[in-house]
Amino acid sequence: MCKNYLKPLKLILFLGVQWFFSMSYAQDGTIYPLEAPNEPNAILLGTGTVEDQPSKESWFRQWGDPMARNISTATLTPFLPEKGKANGAAVIVAPGGGFRWLSMGNEGWEVAEALAKQGIAAFVLKYRLYPTDVSLDDFAAWMNRPRPAHQKPDETSKNTLPSPPAQRDLSNQLEDAEAAYALIVKNASEWGVDINRIGMIGFSAGAGLTMHATLNSQTMKLAFIGPIYGGMGPVKVPENAPPMFNVIATDDFLFNSQFGIIDAWFKAGRPVEFHLYQNGGHGFGLGNPNRTSNRWFEAFIHWLNVNRFLVPKSLK
Repeated sequence: MCKNYLKPLKLILFLGVQWFFSMSYAQDGTIYPLEAPNEPNAILLGTGTVEDQPSKESWFRQWGDPMARNISTATLTPFLPEKGKANGAAVIVAPGGGFRWLSMGNEGWEVAEALAKQGIAAFVLKYRLYPTDVSLDDFAAWMNRPRPAHQKPDETSKNTLPSPPAQRDLSNQLEDAEAAYALIVKNASEWGVDINRIGMIGFSAGAGLTMHATLNSQTMKLAFIGPIYGGMGPVKVPENAPPMFNVIATDDFLFNSQFGIIDAWFKAGRPVEFHLYQNGGHGFGLGNPNRTSNRWFEAFIHWLNVNRFLVPKSLK
């Protein structure tokens, strides 16, 4: 199997180039075309394609971040710690994008690189998506369509659980996640991974996929999970569900004064840590300027360490 992984220097150079060329016009949120970057270390997961896919995979840039859409071939890209620094823990990283695109830089590569610096083997999952318009202009118009104003709960609905959202068909995405997990287990020795310390974190839709895998997979034995600014509605907690680290900001449209998932984990007697930040909005990745949510990653690493997920089995 592939012995290479994306070197930190290559990632830094790529992100630096993206930053340089985007600073002059990226701050308005406009969607710009982007040539597909090289992904020499991406490993094909062999999980098939997407039915009725209108076009091949394409990339764009928004807010300075590289993003991909119309993904019909799932891949896994390893980010391994420097030699001698690995502690054996591993994390599957699932970027978000409403299952229509993936924020590969902000919620994928950057997060994986930060994990690798902590001695954690990280694996960015580029999972299959629902089709979007072939034309980037049409896609941008769809992205920028008017949306109903977010409604704050009133006094009469404070104590009423919201109706659950319509369930998406995430069979492709779950298959991709399960294939990623199986690939890591298969290559655990080569990649320096303790198969009993494989976790998964996801952002927005990636948090939804993380939860979907936790609640439904029959093959993934996740040691811990980290849904980051994902849905907060109540769920049915499986027996022996993994410990959960959950993050969201009060000004995130997905929060809406909901604590259902936290309450469910707590009442099931499963370990849960919850960070509700004053501000941060949605899609902040590792952090944006002057937001209280910017320290969530340090808190996550501390949580992993305290729970001894970063301690090799021989030292426990």
